[in-house]
Amino acid sequence: MNAATPASTDELPILYQDDAIVVVNKPSGLLVHRSPIDRHETRFAVQLLRDQLGRHVFPVHRLDKGTSGALAFALDKATATALAEQFAGKQVRKTYVAVVRGWPPPVGVIDHPLEAVRDAYAPTADCTPKPCRTVYRTLATVELPVRVDRYPTSRYALLELEPETGRRHQLRRHLAHVSHPIVGDSTYGKGRHNRLFAERYGVRRLLLACVGLEFAHPSTGATVRVQANAGPEFEALRRQLQWTAVPPPAATNLS
Repeated sequence: MNAATPASTDELPILYQDDAIVVVNKPSGLLVHRSPIDRHETRFAVQLLRDQLGRHVFPVHRLDKGTSGALAFALDKATATALAEQFAGKQVRKTYVAVVRGWPPPVGVIDHPLEAVRDAYAPTADCTPKPCRTVYRTLATVELPVRVDRYPTSRYALLELEPETGRRHQLRRHLAHVSHPIVGDSTYGKGRHNRLFAERYGVRRLLLACVGLEFAHPSTGATVRVQANAGPEFEALRRQLQWTAVPPPAATNLS
């Protein structure tokens, strides 16, 4: 394992690296690779990491542009195929944190089928709803003395999330479905709450981060566990709200 601090803004923080795999901490606002939706973008995680390491890299999963956190790459095609199969086969444990509107229960499961997102990424996607499940627990809450909706105060919560399936935009859509949209989500969220956090705390990003990955190494079978911080804006917000550091991922099993 090799952890490193980037030497410049064009380098990505490396959380884990060996001869076959590298995991980086992707900042919010960075695309993983070229997108037909964001044609104006010129910086991509794939390109930055390739230039940083001086070799070809293979992305094995994706984080949305606004989502920060642990992003895994393979350094050869065989490892890329094996890791991609683990992600597709629900064999990778992914842990996220998010700031949401309202106060959800202490623990829960969102079990709600989702249709595929049909857009420039997947213009012919099958839109038949497919099973989709997310486990969550509430880590912290806050009540702000600010009227945003019809109440004189506004409540928000910090959640830990584990998607047990891998549908596109799953966490964002699931939380919006249960009326706890993620703050900073311009697609599925609420503009009034997004503006409050931008104006009051200077946070203008999607408050969703992948803080943990756990998978079996394709070459050795050994368990690889990688943890990431949620990003500077996310961390600054937690300090302002006096939320303590997020504890390690819990072995939550809600069936």
